Formats: sequence, C-alpha cells, structure tokens
Amino acid sequence: MSFDAFAEFRMDGHTVIITGGAQNIGAGIARTLSGAGARVMIADRNGDMAHETAAKIARETGNDCRGMACDVTDAADIDVVVKETVAAFGGISTLVNNVGWGGRQPDPAAIPEDEFLASYKLNTISAYRMSMACLPWLEKAKNASITNSGSFSSAVPASDILPYATAKAALNQMMVSLAHMLARRVRVNSILIGTVITEGYASAGITPEMQERMMHPDNLIGHPGRPQDIANAMLWLCSPAASWVSGQTINVHGGGTVVRLFGS
Repeated sequence: MSFDAFAEFRMDGHTVIITGGAQNIGAGIARTLSGAGARVMIADRNGDMAHETAAKIARETGNDCRGMACDVTDAADIDVVVKETVAAFGGISTLVNNVGWGGRQPDPAAIPEDEFLASYKLNTISAYRMSMACLPWLEKAKNASITNSGSFSSAVPASDILPYATAKAALNQMMVSLAHMLARRVRVNSILIGTVITEGYASAGITPEMQERMMHPDNLIGHPGRPQDIANAMLWLCSPAASWVSGQTINVHGGGTVVRLFGS
C-alpha cells in the first residue's frame, strides 16, 4: 500500500459553517473545504448569493454544500444557522468565522464613534457569538476547530481603516484567549490575511487607482494574494493535518510588512 501524504488534509465526515462565504475569500474557502470532502453550510447576509454559491460548489465537488441567509450581528440569526446546520448534517465540527468588512477613512477626526462600535460588532462580537452557539456541537466532534479570518492590518499601522483594524486586533486577542479556555476540547486559530484582491474592495471605498497600486504591494513575493492562497491555509488549519496546532496566528500576506495599506 502506498503512503498518501495528503490523507490528513481530507475533511471527510466534517461539517463546516462558514460565515460570509457567498463570495470573495469566503467562497474560496467553502469550495476548498467542500472539495476536501466536508459538508459545508455557507451563512451570508446575502441569502440568494449564499444559495447560488453553495449550489455551484456542490456541482463542482459532488459534496453536500448548502447556503442560507444570516446576519451575524443578529444573535437570533446565528441560532437559526446552527439549528439548521445540525438538522441538515447531524452536528458541527468546524467553524470558520470569515465575516469581515471595514470602510476606508484616512481622517481620524472624521470617524464617528458609532463606526467603531459597528465594526467591533461585525468583526469581533459576531465571531464570539457564533463560536459560543456552535460550542456544544464542537465539543462533541473529533478534531473540532474554530478558525478566524483575521487581517494583517491588525498587526501593523493601518491608518486608512482604523475601526476595522482595531476590531480585528481585538479578534486576535479573543482567539488566543479562547484557545486557552477551550484547551483539549476545541482548537482555535486565526489567519492574518494580507492584500488579496477581490470584488469586495469596491464596496469598501477602494478605487480602481488604489487597486492598481495594490497590485504591487510591499511584500517579499511582490504581488497580492489570491482567495485560494487563504483557502489553502484554512484547509490546513481545519483539517486533521493541523491537529497539534491551536492558539496560533498564521500570517498569509506574501511575507511583507506594510505601513499604509491603500495609500492616499
């Protein structure tokens, strides 16, 4: 019998919830985990797109992938997603807190306090709520894990997107604290994502000119990432291949450092 070096990267038998999985990086993660054998529930504020993306992934991978509407800032919506996922698949073994968004505002004096609160609610509190809602099921699963889509902007000066970067920095602290609190029961990790060009940048106020500059970022590789680059790292952290990894932030950013993400 030949040795299969990729066997532990398989996700057969795992049930995954991915928030914000209808497009961009989240859709890439959903497709990759489904392709590795997982049953996937995409939870996204855009319910129609979640259904469309899930149906496309199911056709491509041949594995059960479903989508449903969910506003992760609404605790009731989170409870419904967990209930529907368990009803469809019999449990939950893997949670990917992928939701994240932040608008651009280079003038700190122009940022209202409410924008900080809204960013914290979307980027940080939603991950906590989803994690706690899934926890009773995760604790019953083998190789249970929670993995967050963090941001490299949380670890370097990010003056263009201060509320978002601040909320993602709080997510880093929550991750490592939960990893210790849930030790021996659930693995908890985060990926700090660098510059990945997606269609979502336009809605964050990133102009085509800024996106062109982002095609030549200050990193060691010399180009921005692809959603698949993040999905590959996510597969490792969610799969049995990372069964000895918890409480870690994994940098996937081309090996670079940035001071100003988008420029003025």
